[in-house]
Amino acid sequence: MIALLLALGSSLAYGCADFLGGLGARKAHVLRTVMVAAPASLAIELLLWPVLGASFSVGVLGWGAASGVASAAAFALLYRTLAIGPMNVLSPLTALVSAALPVAVGLLQGERLGAAGLVGLPLALMAVVLVSAGHGAGSARPSRTALLLAFGAGAAIAVQLICLHQAPSDSGVAPLLVGRAVASTVTLVAAGLLRRTLGPERPAYAMSATAGVLDSLANLLFLLASRSGDLAVVAVITALYPAGTVLLARGVLAERIHRGQLVGLGTAAVAVSLLALT
Repeated sequence: MIALLLALGSSLAYGCADFLGGLGARKAHVLRTVMVAAPASLAIELLLWPVLGASFSVGVLGWGAASGVASAAAFALLYRTLAIGPMNVLSPLTALVSAALPVAVGLLQGERLGAAGLVGLPLALMAVVLVSAGHGAGSARPSRTALLLAFGAGAAIAVQLICLHQAPSDSGVAPLLVGRAVASTVTLVAAGLLRRTLGPERPAYAMSATAGVLDSLANLLFLLASRSGDLAVVAVITALYPAGTVLLARGVLAERIHRGQLVGLGTAAVAVSLLALT
């Protein structure tokens, strides 16, 4: 139950971060947004170091660095995907890929689910798609580039989560620190190399920094959840993050929540309840 609650918190934080990051990427080049978000995220994790502790080892450095490279890719690909749209097609694809890969890894590593979990897991995957999908009628058909970006974003998120899960469980926030330091470095180097193509627009500093802070909180909650529960369950609950984006879009932008999304939210509630029984 603790793992599920932590995963739900991670999902909500990811959803809020994506909402702000997607809006920020519409105001300036996506790398300008990530240049603010990634260091802000690192600053939060440095503040958490004295509180939660950190133990560094070869395993931590390796898995943390791998998660950092994946995180940098996820930041850029996801924010770019959300910026170009159509979100109602691309967001479900990204979320489904980000859930399916960690679930597969968890099951291959020997995790076993009870009867309730065997029903709840596919329901949760179905909810991921439903809750992140908008109204299909009249929506634009995504380009091949947009589909590849969405798939890449989902895969990058999945790799980041898997790497964090693989890091030693007694390492505190060390995997997050290493990962975010690597992600920030990769982002700044990429921005430096591409500085002539970034355009003159300034990033939305407050929005981008807040997205980074929320992403850091989401990573921490996921790390704690994966250490106290099965990766297959924690990953699919975390992948419900589009629910947070949908609810924020409703509250802030007055976007309509469509019938399919309401069904998805209800399905997610049932799935979480079943997974809590495993």
